Amino acid sequence: MRRHSKKKTVVLAVLLLFGGLYFISHSDIAGLTWSYDPIPNELSWQAERLVSKESWVEQGDYLPLNVSYQLLAGAPSTQQRYLSVGLSSVQRKKGSYLIPTLQSLFSQSSPEERSSMVVVVLLADFSVSWRVSSVREIKTAFASELEQGQLVVLHVTQDWYPPVTGLKRNFNDAPERVSFRSKQNLDYSFLINYSASLGRYYLQLEDDISSARNFLTTIKRRVEEQEAKKTTWATLEFSALGYIGKLYKSAHLPLLARFLFLFYQEMPCDWLMSHFRVLLTQKETILFKPSLFQHVGTFSSFQGTYNKLKDKDFEEGFYGNPLAEVYSDMSAYKNHFPKLAWEAGEGFFWGRSPERGNYLTVVFTDPAVVTGICVETGSGGKDLLESAQVEMGHDVVATKKEEKSCKEFQTLGMLENGRFEMQEVDRKYSSASSCLRIQVTAGQKDWLIVRKIRISIKESMPPTKE
Repeated sequence: MRRHSKKKTVVLAVLLLFGGLYFISHSDIAGLTWSYDPIPNELSWQAERLVSKESWVEQGDYLPLNVSYQLLAGAPSTQQRYLSVGLSSVQRKKGSYLIPTLQSLFSQSSPEERSSMVVVVLLADFSVSWRVSSVREIKTAFASELEQGQLVVLHVTQDWYPPVTGLKRNFNDAPERVSFRSKQNLDYSFLINYSASLGRYYLQLEDDISSARNFLTTIKRRVEEQEAKKTTWATLEFSALGYIGKLYKSAHLPLLARFLFLFYQEMPCDWLMSHFRVLLTQKETILFKPSLFQHVGTFSSFQGTYNKLKDKDFEEGFYGNPLAEVYSDMSAYKNHFPKLAWEAGEGFFWGRSPERGNYLTVVFTDPAVVTGICVETGSGGKDLLESAQVEMGHDVVATKKEEKSCKEFQTLGMLENGRFEMQEVDRKYSSASSCLRIQVTAGQKDWLIVRKIRISIKESMPPTKE
């Protein structure tokens, strides 16, 4: 009897042990609310991440990422936006670029674009006083954006971070450098994890950038063009620098967050990002030009070191050019064809001496309501187009030269010093246009360079999903 009783006791203990382990392993730790000692002078509360069920990772609760968030300002909308924009910020020894970066993102966006995106800021420094002052500045400068759910400010306490010191020194980096880049990977992992369901697409930025005008509209157009190709893509790049301007599908974010977390001590985040893209079977980089974001920080967040990185392909103005065909009766020099002035990138149209009546005509694939126009000619003060007018056209027709043009044109204005710019074009010409024409009004001996023709158009943003 004793032996039997003893065996029953052992069996019961084993069952209790395995039952306890089962309960712990199947508890959704990330969803629990943990109690913390109140932080002086910092108003915060625990924030549950809106879980995206589009990803198989979330559907099956694979690879649990244990983290809880403090919501410092704003609140995410219950409606999914087109784009979520994530950036992480820490205290710098020499100034801060966070407020100007946020001002650039919002000021360079139209009201329709702002309502179609949410910017998520992770204040990733463990200094309470710095976070308090940063939140105070953000609340003062962006009260409207916070109220409308266009801006969310978060923090993750140090308790949720794995060790960031005493790590292996890959690439012979100094210990301080290893700790910095490893923590940065964790910051991005937590930021991306939170943002997983806030938008259909996710854009990764840094806290020291400036943005091009109407960047969201350009991103939307590029996504549509890429999707039309029906090829696999994991990352679209709108800047060649670091971890700036990298776009992801939100369905991939749970995987990316866990990937950065698992390999946080191995290498810098931009290197990990490249490996992630390849693992999702996108072999080649898909980089769009001109870049939509420029690095403006002079001093790095790592020990305040000097940083002079600049993106040579950045255009501070706008690039919203729709698909179009370009025609001209001016003779091009070598391979500097007229279409290069219309397309993104460093190309330009270089033509021989123009005569009165010569033209460069852009025929849109689809009619569009034009809101802004910019034409720039010449290079270094030479090869300017001295006398020409800019016109908008309607009703596409075929010409005798097997080209396309428009039946009717309206003059917008003349080039001055080789340049033309006009905003709010739709206030005067509210109907959709099909052509843009540069008409030479007087001949010149000098050759001409048309460096760029840029327009912005009015687009309806896609409906948000509940």
